[in-house]
Amino acid sequence: MTNTNLTHDSAPIVIIGTGLSGYSLAREVRKLDKNVPLLLLTADDGHSYSKPMLSTGFTKEKTPEQLSMADPGKMAEQLSLEVRTFTAVTGIDAPRHIVRIGDEELKYSKLVIAWGANIVKLDIPGSGTDKVFAINDLADYRLFRESLNEKKRILIMGAGLIGCEFANDLKIGGYDVDVVAPSDTALPSLLPTAAGESVAEGLANVGVRFHFGRVVTQVDALGKGVVATLDDGSTIETDVVISAVGLKPRTALAKNSGLQVNNGIVVNRTLETSEMDVFALGDCAEVDGQVLLYVLPLMACARALAKTLTGTPTDVSYGVMPIMTKTPACPAVVLPPRPDSEGQWLIERNGSHVKALFNDHNGSLQGFALTGDFTAEKQALSKLVPGIH
Repeated sequence: MTNTNLTHDSAPIVIIGTGLSGYSLAREVRKLDKNVPLLLLTADDGHSYSKPMLSTGFTKEKTPEQLSMADPGKMAEQLSLEVRTFTAVTGIDAPRHIVRIGDEELKYSKLVIAWGANIVKLDIPGSGTDKVFAINDLADYRLFRESLNEKKRILIMGAGLIGCEFANDLKIGGYDVDVVAPSDTALPSLLPTAAGESVAEGLANVGVRFHFGRVVTQVDALGKGVVATLDDGSTIETDVVISAVGLKPRTALAKNSGLQVNNGIVVNRTLETSEMDVFALGDCAEVDGQVLLYVLPLMACARALAKTLTGTPTDVSYGVMPIMTKTPACPAVVLPPRPDSEGQWLIERNGSHVKALFNDHNGSLQGFALTGDFTAEKQALSKLVPGIH
């Protein structure tokens, strides 16, 4: 049971993480309470930016500095809070309401874990792995942009949402793009096959080269670039490599601190963990067995959690949350059915335009995937699908 008794002269609400989750929650709290002490801890530089914008930087001709909306000083001033940057949390003592930073102990009234997810790292051998980049935050993006000085060839490992969005963005930015993926088509975990094929065709039509059913087994230095060897023995010469093979919620520190962990940090509908007054939000949190790595559920959680933290315990209610891909070569929108849904996809296809409807055994619409011109039906179809409550 959540203890909501909080006085303003007590220990602060501590939020670990200054990504979209952490700062969004701080904003929502400030809408409800102007005075409750807020302390944000972050292992990076604390700049406020929208992570989804990382895969549109070349299209919008934005430098890493331009993608940053505010530095931590401005955020602290705007939201009347404290931000401690380059501060790595090393432990949580939930019974004592303590966060550890090395030998330092910080007292909290409520603790929110919003430290996000790690990129899945592939253990690929070779002499050119220093030119393999995983882009998970603004600092990663800055390093990647710096590596592209006078280079034009990029190989992307992974054809999921991030891989396809980067492929489209880089192609628009004038780069030569290859995508290597073990799947048969694009976005295999998000879209039914026909819709994934539509996105892949759209990207191929603007010049992205796909190598489906393949994985990179080695990356070796070759002049100023690298050569990637695939599992069929073929090779691709390129300048740099992006690894976009997926995300995994950060759970190690939470598990070591005694919190219940599954795929993510397990929380209830008020986003409280197995320990009283400790909450989790965003890419690291598992709510009702689901880790939802998207902006709309994050914002719904931030609004509900802000109410809970300021004295009104509130269950999160998501509603309908379609996901739009940033792939203008072939626009796509999907409202995935719940993982436990039983039913089948009904596919209508007109060239590169696909409408896929997922109906349950009673004929009720439980999800959809639309590409091309069919994306115009998003609003109408969204009204027919039950939301996640």
